Amino acid sequence: MNELEWRLLEDKAPLDSIRLSDETELRKGDRVRLRPRPGGDVIDLALDGKIAVIESIEQDYEGSVHVSVVLDDDPGSDIGHMRQPGHRFFFRTEEVEALADFETPAASPRILVAGLGNVFFGDDGFGVEVAVRLNGRKLPTGVQVIDFGIRSYDLAYALTSGRYDAAILVDATSRGGVAGDIYVLSPQLSPQLTQELVESSEPAPANAHAMNPDTVLRMARTFGQLPEQILIVACEPETLGGDEGQLGLSETVNAAVDRAITVVESLMNRISSGERIEEAPECN
Repeated sequence: MNELEWRLLEDKAPLDSIRLSDETELRKGDRVRLRPRPGGDVIDLALDGKIAVIESIEQDYEGSVHVSVVLDDDPGSDIGHMRQPGHRFFFRTEEVEALADFETPAASPRILVAGLGNVFFGDDGFGVEVAVRLNGRKLPTGVQVIDFGIRSYDLAYALTSGRYDAAILVDATSRGGVAGDIYVLSPQLSPQLTQELVESSEPAPANAHAMNPDTVLRMARTFGQLPEQILIVACEPETLGGDEGQLGLSETVNAAVDRAITVVESLMNRISSGERIEEAPECN
C-alpha cells in the first residue's frame, strides 16, 4: 500500500453496526453463522456453517465493509478477542447471517476471571496462582479463566471486547491488613475511581510488564465499554520479593489461595444465577 492508501484506510473508522439484506441489524458481540461465497479457498470450506462472534466491523480504504469474527469453538478464542492474528477471520456482510431466535437462547452471563500479577515478585503472583488452580476445576457455563500475568494491554482489550457481561480480577493488593487477608472490592462503588473513569480522556500510564486493576480499568475505559459488573478479589501480600525478586508465593499467601478460590466461585455462581452484586461482600 502506498501513503495515500494508508491515509484513506486511517480515515475509515470501525462501524457500530451493519444491516443485512433481510434488514437484520448486527453489532459487535452478536453471534452469526458464516456462509462464505462459493469458490473460496480451503479455509472458506472449513468455516462454512460455523458459528462465530462479531469482534468488529471494519472498512477498507475503498469503503467496503468487512465483518471480523472469532469462532465459537476456537480454543484460542480469547486470543482472537485480543485482536491477535490467526484467530480472527474477515467476511463480507453477505457472507454472514443472523442466527434464528431458537438458536440464540437466553445465555448465561459471560464472566471473565482474570489472574493478574508477576510470578517473579513473590506474592504478586497470587492472581496467577488462583487462575491456574481455577482452570483445573469445573466452571459454570459462560465462565472463562485467563492468566493475564503482566499483560496489561491484553486484559484491557479483553475487558472492552464486548464478549463479557462481568469480570472478576484477582490480584495481590496492599491495604494495610494482615498478610493472607482476602478482600472483595468493587471499583464501580468507589466514587474516586468512578469519577476518574468518567473524566479521563487519556489512558493511564501503563507499563506492559506490570499492572494493577485501577490502572488497567482506567486504560481500558479509553478503549471502549467495560463489562456491566467488575469485582476485584485481592489478597494482602506478605512479601513482594524486594529488589532482587522472589519466585513463588510466601507460605501465608499460598495458604490463602484456596480461600480466594472459594470466594471467586461464590461470586461466579451468584452472577451466573442472574444476581447483580451491588456491594462487595466482606472477607478476611
